[in-house]
Amino acid sequence: MLHTASLSKKLLRIGASLLILALASIGLTLWVTWQLEGGAAAVNEAGRMRMQTWRLTSAVHAGTPPADLQRLIGNFEDSLSVLRSGDASRPLFVPWDDQVRQQFSVVESLWQVQRQHWLAEPALPVDASLQTAGDFVEAIDRFVLAIERHLSRLTAILNLFQFAMMALAIGGAVIMLYTGYLYVISPLSRLRQGLGKVESGEFATRIDVDTEDEFGQVAAGFNRMAGTLESMYHGLESQVEAKTRHIEAQRLRLEALYEVSAFLAQASSIEELARGFAQRVRTLMKADAGAVRWSDDASQRYLMLASDCFPQDMLEEERTLLAGACACGSLKTESRTRVIPILSHDEIPVRRCARVGYESVVSVPIRLQQRLLGEFNLFFRSAVTLSAEETELLDALASHLASALESLRAAALAREAAVAEERAMLARELHDSIAQSLVFLKIQVQLLRGAVQKGQAVQMNQALDELDTGLRESIGDVRELLVHFRTRTNTDDIVQALQETLHKFQHQTGLPAHLSVQGDGLPLPPDVQVQVLHVMQEALSNVRKHARATSVEMEVVKGAQWRFMVRDDGIGFDTGHRNGPSHVGLKIMRERASGIGAEVAFESGPGKGTLTTLTLPAHPVANGKRTTPDMTLEPAAGRLPALQAHQASIQR
Repeated sequence: MLHTASLSKKLLRIGASLLILALASIGLTLWVTWQLEGGAAAVNEAGRMRMQTWRLTSAVHAGTPPADLQRLIGNFEDSLSVLRSGDASRPLFVPWDDQVRQQFSVVESLWQVQRQHWLAEPALPVDASLQTAGDFVEAIDRFVLAIERHLSRLTAILNLFQFAMMALAIGGAVIMLYTGYLYVISPLSRLRQGLGKVESGEFATRIDVDTEDEFGQVAAGFNRMAGTLESMYHGLESQVEAKTRHIEAQRLRLEALYEVSAFLAQASSIEELARGFAQRVRTLMKADAGAVRWSDDASQRYLMLASDCFPQDMLEEERTLLAGACACGSLKTESRTRVIPILSHDEIPVRRCARVGYESVVSVPIRLQQRLLGEFNLFFRSAVTLSAEETELLDALASHLASALESLRAAALAREAAVAEERAMLARELHDSIAQSLVFLKIQVQLLRGAVQKGQAVQMNQALDELDTGLRESIGDVRELLVHFRTRTNTDDIVQALQETLHKFQHQTGLPAHLSVQGDGLPLPPDVQVQVLHVMQEALSNVRKHARATSVEMEVVKGAQWRFMVRDDGIGFDTGHRNGPSHVGLKIMRERASGIGAEVAFESGPGKGTLTTLTLPAHPVANGKRTTPDMTLEPAAGRLPALQAHQASIQR
């Protein structure tokens, strides 16, 4: 008979049965022990009643005051009440049965009589009192004896339970040993014997399965394993040869994939990339020709980027191919790698391929992130079929080609963007400095021409002075721009670049400059360092041009949020006045700071010096955006009052 219960269920049932029996025995033993403990306490309380009886008798004959006598009687009645109802604060209760209950009733009735004797006036004679007290004590003794008999029966039951528990423990151990042998040791022995036979080469060995438990499942698995080993042993050589061929084919495919991927990573142009890819994949697949076609944005035309062993006359005809005009270039968005039989293809004209002797063409779509970029074709002069591994390899190669082409395009766009970014930066720097100075000089020339025409010598000298001042400032701006453009940062630490900047500032101005660094923090990205350095240079430039300071201090606080501060003791300015002398410089600093998500704050006042603070975010990253300079040139804010004065004098 086949046993369907699992080993865990069998062991659980046996263990649960033994546990239930053990718990029942333990519970019954605890109950009997509780009864014995409560009965023993009741016996003690009854013995206390005997002592109280003789004490009351002595108190009556000794002439104890009624109040004390009444207190003793109350204590005796408390003992009777405890025996009658039990004590909830401790295990004290009478194990009631018919005999115990009868003897307790006798004690209570005699107590009522004895109580009247003790309270009687005058008291009973001594002999009579002792006689009644003795009768009452004998009744209490009979009550105690009844309790003890009941407790002796409970003790006998307890001993019987202990013996039963000992027998249960022995029986449980025997049952567990037998169960372990029947359900564990015996099946393991059969499995060990079967394994020994298989190790000796007897692959026809089988184990009888008579259960569906875990060992039955293991035995069934052993039988299946033995059958598999037997079949593998008989056809081992052929299987080893087949596996070897399969592994070799996989190795060749992986080697080809690695070789093509390495070439794609090294190619520097699209032409080199496409031509080398076509040559390598055609050789790998043993095709007669190969071609790489690239589609336009609308997927209406396919341009042949490169080919290998492709007929020259067909090359000229298919250099640009309309979508749907041939079997090649007929891809849909969901198209997959496929083999197109040329001679039996009826949907699309393929006469040119058939004319040169091709029988099959393999179409491999080139995709990048579900976007169709082009197609790769392999031409065969015989019928061909692709295995799943070959199809997977071609798809992987096409994906690598798409990624490589996209990388080249992205690199070209990045170079173009870098050039545009550099030009925009140069334009802004020129606009914010030299261009505005040139506008100012142009206006001064106009004022000078008007003063010459009118013969105003004072205005002429004033215009010449302004021209001389503007030229000197323009020369200083040019030098400062050259210093900025030649500035480089250390990718590990910006402190060295700031130190060099302060050294150049000190050399140009002759002002003492000091740099202090506090804290520790992660190095800033190089692009963020450049922007921070430019902001600090602009702050120093404002000090040089407008502050009239005698000393400059720069402080760097490293941490989760870097902070850079430039402090001078110059004349300061009103931060609420938008047309102040450093308005243009402050605007440039804010634009640079916003490019890296930072904030610039200015604390100043007339005669109080200036504190410029640049606070970086926790994770600063340059977003690559630059504010496009407004090419409408404005006069420098610092020269606007002078221009207005000259214009007013000319009008007068």
